[in-house]
Amino acid sequence: MSGFKNFLLRGNLVDLAVAVIIGTAFGAVVTAFTAWLTSKIPAVEDVFAGTELGDLGFFLNALISFIVLAAVVYFAVVLPYTKARERFFPSPPPGTPEEIELLRQIRDALQAQAGTGSVPGTGTQTPGT
Repeated sequence: MSGFKNFLLRGNLVDLAVAVIIGTAFGAVVTAFTAWLTSKIPAVEDVFAGTELGDLGFFLNALISFIVLAAVVYFAVVLPYTKARERFFPSPPPGTPEEIELLRQIRDALQAQAGTGSVPGTGTQTPGT
C-alpha cells in the first residue's frame, strides 16, 4: 500500500493530473461564467466614446478565465497536495554540513599531531598551557 501511495504522491503524476482534469473539466464552467460576466460590463465604446478599440470581450474573457482557473487550481489542488506531501513525506532535519564536519576532522587531526593541551572537541586551550 505504501508503494501505491508513493506512486500517487510523486510530483510528476499529480502535475499531469492537475493539467488534464482541471483544464478540461473546469474550462467550460469558467467560460460560461466569464461570458455571463462580460455581458454585464458596459460596452467599451460607451466608456471611451469615439475611440476605436475593437472587441475587448474576448480579451476580458480570457483574462478572467485565467485568473479564476489559476485560483481554483491553487486552492483546490496545489495547496492540499502540498500539505499532504508534507504530512506523508516530511523533509529530513538538516544535519551538520559536510564542510563543518571536515573542518572538525582537520582540527582534531592537527591537535593530535601537535600534542597540545587543548580540550578535545572544543578547540579551546586549557588554562595554563
